Amino acid sequence: MEYDLLGWPPDGPKLRLDYQRFSYAGKFVMTNTGKAVARDDAETERTRGESDAPIVAAVAFNEDRTDAGTLWLRYVTVDRERRGDGIAPSLLRFVRDRALERGYDRLRIAVNNPFAYEALYRSGFEYTGETTGIAELVLEHPAAGEGEYDAAKRYQAGLEEFRDRDLSAEEEAFLEARRGSDPPTSSRTNT
Repeated sequence: MEYDLLGWPPDGPKLRLDYQRFSYAGKFVMTNTGKAVARDDAETERTRGESDAPIVAAVAFNEDRTDAGTLWLRYVTVDRERRGDGIAPSLLRFVRDRALERGYDRLRIAVNNPFAYEALYRSGFEYTGETTGIAELVLEHPAAGEGEYDAAKRYQAGLEEFRDRDLSAEEEAFLEARRGSDPPTSSRTNT
């Protein structure tokens, strides 16, 4: 897998993704957000032999309007055929590391499903205890824990937020499998 930072906000490039393969495809044509992608170089060698590997995941991001030290990850999408392959956590770690190198103090993201929540934990983000006005859970890096901090309790609190929602059978099984568990380990470096 190769990772590529395509641009920083507010001068990000347009990225045209196939709406049948990628959720939020229309959000990536905006030019006011930065973008990064994951490309499957092995897929290129197997099928096309071209120099540009196909995009299998993308993330769009922008600076917080009130805090120049905070970068918000806005949209993360993975090719429907590649979900569950661990691509999103690796891409998010890549963006996280580039943002920290660029001088951002904190990265934040709001998620609306337990699969994204888990992927963010695997990328070194943690639940803040906050939700947005549209019931998305806010996670951030570095972790927001202070004082008497219980990482497992905070992780489970986020999962509990999802349990109170109308879920698919797959989401319910996912949450049940994680009941009482510790947060997934995160990697501090890009893999």
